Amino acid sequence: MRSLLNQRLVLLVASVVFTGSVTPVKTFAEPRRLAPAPTPVDNPLKGLVPYARPTPDRFPHSMEFSYLALSELMTGPKTFNWQPLEELLDDVASRGNQTIFRVFLEYPGKKEGIPEFLVKQGLKVHVYKNTNTAPLPPAEIRTPDYADANLRAALQSFIAALGERYDGDARIAYITAGLLGTWGEWHTHPRNDLWASVEVQAEVLSAYEAAFHQTPVLLRYPAGPENEEYASNAERPFGYHDDSFAWATLETGRKQDDWFYLVVLRNAGQAAVDKWKSQPIGGEIRPELWGQVFDARPKHKQAQDFAKCVEQTHATWLMDTGMFRQKADPERYERAVAQVRRMGYDIFVQSVDITAQEQQLSIEAEVVNQGVAPFYRDWSIELGFLDEQGNVVETREVDWSVANLLPGDAPRAWKASPKRPETARFVAMRVVNPLPNGKPFHFANADQNRHATGWLTLGTVPGRN
Repeated sequence: MRSLLNQRLVLLVASVVFTGSVTPVKTFAEPRRLAPAPTPVDNPLKGLVPYARPTPDRFPHSMEFSYLALSELMTGPKTFNWQPLEELLDDVASRGNQTIFRVFLEYPGKKEGIPEFLVKQGLKVHVYKNTNTAPLPPAEIRTPDYADANLRAALQSFIAALGERYDGDARIAYITAGLLGTWGEWHTHPRNDLWASVEVQAEVLSAYEAAFHQTPVLLRYPAGPENEEYASNAERPFGYHDDSFAWATLETGRKQDDWFYLVVLRNAGQAAVDKWKSQPIGGEIRPELWGQVFDARPKHKQAQDFAKCVEQTHATWLMDTGMFRQKADPERYERAVAQVRRMGYDIFVQSVDITAQEQQLSIEAEVVNQGVAPFYRDWSIELGFLDEQGNVVETREVDWSVANLLPGDAPRAWKASPKRPETARFVAMRVVNPLPNGKPFHFANADQNRHATGWLTLGTVPGRN
């Protein structure tokens, strides 16, 4: 503190030397350290994700997931029916949540998926019993001929139209690329002979890259240039989703586990390993582990340590049914809260300095990320000026951002010089969720929501103590 006062004295003396006069400098507040506090597990764009329309009050969440059949959305080579997607997005948004979705062509036990117009154009469809459906029983599946020229053109047309209409839509959290393979999961195991060629995969990736610049798109498998089964994606602007999370995530050193996520990630090269720094990582907790993965000793012997999986993958979100299918016992619930809270970002404003000169305020803050991943969206930030009762009397947008602040980075410095309002008592700030009724963004600070819901109180307006 003495150092800070000395710096201000030097500035005051400099004013005398260079101008011959002294400009009064009034300082009514000193820099202060802000107290930390846990963030809610339903902070936007992170945490556990149930299937759409979950049973209420089972576990806090800010997103919901759903599959959509391409046959529902595409009626011709250049014609589309967006109503099913619109209904899904509006329904999820009505609960203050944002949607993750995947569009599929083939799904065990479902006849929909492949648009009828493609079949009429001569698309060959392989119908067989898929045995890779555990823990569910084998089921009939319809796999299209991915080499078909009409299908390839249709996929590119669909992705372009989807991006034109929905890129940046506030109702959408993430899109998993889908379209190819069983469940849109980019494999046809055990019928690997029916899998799409690297050329077809590259066409789909290029279509997504051209169509989406704001809404994140995530891929199932990391792949580098040496991969013979998958088109290289490590250098492309996509995230990844590990759909066998905490089951086949951590490296074991065993040859038979060379398909586990972190092994595949490492083999894809450093660009893939570093992907989490710029693109989100999601996935699904393996169904065999639903719920029990949060127990002190999961009963399934293949369960991997959830905390280690989150730390090493930098996962931001994970689909899960276990915590939403039935009400968890208190011990499991509390462990889940503690574990899920560690996913994704955790933004802490560690210090604030609010000073005033005449009618001008100077606000300086330092912010760090205590989580395992950055916040990937550049949502706007507002300063708010509150009265004694916590009512917002004025707001000012500032050019601050929480986007892409990495864990372990040096504190990010924010500065603003707004005009001092006449009636306000408190200075506050918030990150604005673009979904009008979306879950509010919470900082990891004790003064979050202290005077107004959704706002972090930074301090009092100087001169009105």
